[in-house]
Amino acid sequence: MTTMSRSQQRYTFQASRANSDEFTDIMENIRNQDFLRDSDLEWQKNNMEYDLRTTDWILEKVRNSEQYAQNLYAAMCNNRFQQNDVLPILKDQYWSCSWRYAGGIIADMRQEGDYIDYYCSGIRDSYEGGYVSETVITDEIREDLFKLGWLCFSDDDELI
Repeated sequence: MTTMSRSQQRYTFQASRANSDEFTDIMENIRNQDFLRDSDLEWQKNNMEYDLRTTDWILEKVRNSEQYAQNLYAAMCNNRFQQNDVLPILKDQYWSCSWRYAGGIIADMRQEGDYIDYYCSGIRDSYEGGYVSETVITDEIREDLFKLGWLCFSDDDELI
C-alpha cells in the first residue's frame, strides 16, 4: 500500500480554540475517518489529492519550497481538475476542493501544520516571496500537474 503524506497537526487548529474535550474528541473522530477513507480504493480513483499526497517528486517540491507549496494551494482554489485519461474526459469527471481543504492537503503534503497555514495566503498587499492569489495557476504548477496526469480548468470550464 502506498503511504499517504500526513500532518500530525491536521485538525488541531479548531480543537486548540475549542477548550472542550467533546470537541477534541470530534476532531479525533474526523482524523480517524480520514485514515479509513485514505485506504479506500474507490476514493483513490480519479482523485488528485491522492495523487498529490502519494507522489514522491511533488511531495519533495512542496516540502522544500514554501513558495511552491503556496502556489499549489492557490492553484487548487476555485479551479477544477480532470485526470488526463479517456474515461474521466468522456464522463466529464472533475476533481475540485474548497480553499480550506486545499490548505489541509498542503499541510498533509508538508507533514506539518493545518489548513490555516495556507488558507487565504494569496490575499496580501504585496506578493513577496513568489506567493500568488487564490485561483492563479503558475506555469510550473500547471506543468507539474500535467506531469502527474491532471488537466487544469477554470470555474467557467476553460482549459488553463
